Amino acid sequence: MARVVLVGLPGVGKTTVADALAAAWGIDAIDADAFFLATTGRSVQDHIRHLGEVSFREAECEALRAMTTMDAVIATGGGIVTTAPARGVLEHECTIWLDAPNDVLLERVATGDRPLLGDDPAEALVRLRAQREALYREVATVTIDASAAVADIVHDIVSAMEARS
Repeated sequence: MARVVLVGLPGVGKTTVADALAAAWGIDAIDADAFFLATTGRSVQDHIRHLGEVSFREAECEALRAMTTMDAVIATGGGIVTTAPARGVLEHECTIWLDAPNDVLLERVATGDRPLLGDDPAEALVRLRAQREALYREVATVTIDASAAVADIVHDIVSAMEARS
């Protein structure tokens, strides 16, 4: 496997799973937020707060294009699917949609700086799922239940990839 892109709602574990999957395959993991900071000099949160979400989504898509030139497991931001240009990139990749119930996600996002979840993360997750579920489904090569332990999620991804070969 040369490259896999992980998508899903905030808190689903994209970065954690990317690290574990990349280690299992002996390739690099790329966290989109860290890549964005390294290439733009701004954190995602800072960019959104100062330049707005529309500007961020444009810059995020450019970062996605750059990341998908590398052999790696890529952990994207949860909203990567919200723009047509980014979905166009993802449709040409092996894109894994990690999904988990909202209560699992809510527990996982209890800490951390997530400006798009606002003051009511529970309500925000319901809203984001309603807005993005069909978009995740549109770009997904495979959907994986991410409510399990990381080792089980990695096993499920590997099994799904082997079954597709």
